[in-house]
Amino acid sequence: MTRFRPCIDLHGGQVKQIVGSSLSDEGRGLRTNFVAAEGAAWFASRYAADDLPGGHVILLGPGNEAAAQEALAAYPGGMQVGGGIRVENAAAWLDAGASHVIVTSGLFDAEGRFQEHSLEALVREVGAERLVIDLSCRAAEQGWMVAMNRWQTLTDLRVTGEALRDLSTSCAEFLIHAVDVEGKCEGIDEALCQFLGTHVERPMTYAGGIRQLEDFQRIDELSGGRVDATVGSALDLFGGSGVRYADLVAFNRRVGRPT
Repeated sequence: MTRFRPCIDLHGGQVKQIVGSSLSDEGRGLRTNFVAAEGAAWFASRYAADDLPGGHVILLGPGNEAAAQEALAAYPGGMQVGGGIRVENAAAWLDAGASHVIVTSGLFDAEGRFQEHSLEALVREVGAERLVIDLSCRAAEQGWMVAMNRWQTLTDLRVTGEALRDLSTSCAEFLIHAVDVEGKCEGIDEALCQFLGTHVERPMTYAGGIRQLEDFQRIDELSGGRVDATVGSALDLFGGSGVRYADLVAFNRRVGRPT
């Protein structure tokens, strides 16, 4: 069954909800849906109290390291961390309390070419069982391509069943961002959810476009209950009005903890 996975998105050291496709190095055109008054540790403590393991802390650019460390310390072993993960810093984030490290851009060169040796190096450093691969999917002419660098750079990696099978030997989970609908609260990428449910090789969490509780039920239907989901801008915890956090906590309790 599909379960809710919580999130903490960090930008400029604060918990924010941002339209993913508006991110850029220059910062021009950035669309921010929400800025929290509370710090990252407050959210992590709440997730811990409500028994919501397996969520993720994402660092959207520089200046977020201290906030991420505070969140991990508040829920040790309960959250994954991603954003700027490289072989040089991966182990340090695990030592800081992350259950897993999440990698996207670290698997590609500056031009977006997939570097298998970088993935192999990460597996040697932390083990596949502590590694989550984030495939930030941008719609292409046929299917989806992976985007990196805060979704600004399109890579050469096409998201196919074969690609998921190959990558699954080197990771514990996948985090799938539907970049084109991320942060817009306009509905999920149904085709992507259905595709993921057909090609599950490891636990997967889908992110992007969720606007109401019924979207979780729809993801469950489309994926055959094989894909979990997270929600940001629509959640009342982040200033949204479409989804109540209390309802998601109750939703997970009905489903039960993962086996």
